[in-house]
Amino acid sequence: MGQRPGDVSAPARLAGPGEGIGADELALAARNHGLPLEALRHDLTPPGLHYVLTHYDIPYVPRAGSWRLSVDGQVRTPLDLSLADLLSFPQVTTRVTVECAGNGRALLTPRPISQPWLVEAVGTAEWTGVPLRLLLAEAGADPAAADVVFTGADHGVERGVEQDYQRALPPAVAAGDDPEVLVATAMNGAPLLPQHGRPLRLIVPGWYGMAHVKWLRSVTVSDVPFKGFQQSVAYRIRRTAGEEGEPVTRIAPRALLVPPGFPDFMSRTRVLRPGPVELFGRAWSGQAAVSRVDVSTDGGGSWEPAVLDPAVAGQRWAWRAWHHTWSATPGEHAVGARASDIDGHVQPVDQRWNRGGFANNAVRFVRVVCVAGAFSP
Repeated sequence: MGQRPGDVSAPARLAGPGEGIGADELALAARNHGLPLEALRHDLTPPGLHYVLTHYDIPYVPRAGSWRLSVDGQVRTPLDLSLADLLSFPQVTTRVTVECAGNGRALLTPRPISQPWLVEAVGTAEWTGVPLRLLLAEAGADPAAADVVFTGADHGVERGVEQDYQRALPPAVAAGDDPEVLVATAMNGAPLLPQHGRPLRLIVPGWYGMAHVKWLRSVTVSDVPFKGFQQSVAYRIRRTAGEEGEPVTRIAPRALLVPPGFPDFMSRTRVLRPGPVELFGRAWSGQAAVSRVDVSTDGGGSWEPAVLDPAVAGQRWAWRAWHHTWSATPGEHAVGARASDIDGHVQPVDQRWNRGGFANNAVRFVRVVCVAGAFSP
């Protein structure tokens, strides 16, 4: 296992000019799945349609009741908690949109070799669990700690590093109440499914999916900064191989639309008839509240404001619906939407390339062919 955590001498590979999706990427794509964009119509994503990314194997948990969660490290009283123990704490339910940090990666040029996401790696659910701050308070976590480290039960190898999947949060985030990090036991009112972390997972509202550690088995309060692979090597925004890069944290603003009309099977080109077309989609941001959505039907040449549904109290961390009426005319169109937030972040039309393909929130345009008669490609 030659590469050590923190060693960036062997960065993720980039696809060569004209290189297509390889068998290794297809294997990842077969294991993981995105949200079918027509499912954006659901306020809450059904668990089977919610995006899934698993780095290693899905742990087999035959009896959730036997699961233990430890809270240790720089604490006054280490905890060893059963599922029943966790359910005895006050429970909170929060609606949260979770998006993979690599969403949009397969659209980049050159393409980083990894899970080949288009733009479907997202979903919104109601997560129920114990606020992490209550567990840290119960254990008497050191307020001067450097990091809070979360370890999942999934184990594997990445770029030569054998590891449990681990991530860390600053103590101010881990023990904060805005957003309130959860140790979740349920999704949309039902126990977690295996692919979503059964029986315990972390939910970090506003952060990309890599922070939401699944199959959670330990919470360790550390007096030194965490330097594990997923923190210091993998999820960093780098343009060159040798730079340290910036950590991937909060979700950049994005709007997506339900593809209008009906699809061609292979190309996914959309077909519709002339006349009024009601465009519908969702918008979200983990950086600041979404304030506006604009729609273009000419590939970004011009934009018109969409109607954004009112914000719902208590749902700051969930996507918001929007709609716009478009008068479709015969011909080919490129239809897309972009989100803006109250802090002035605007979803870009052009890609923001980096070696990992992370936090790329460029507008995704859908090819639409408007025909008055029968469709002929």
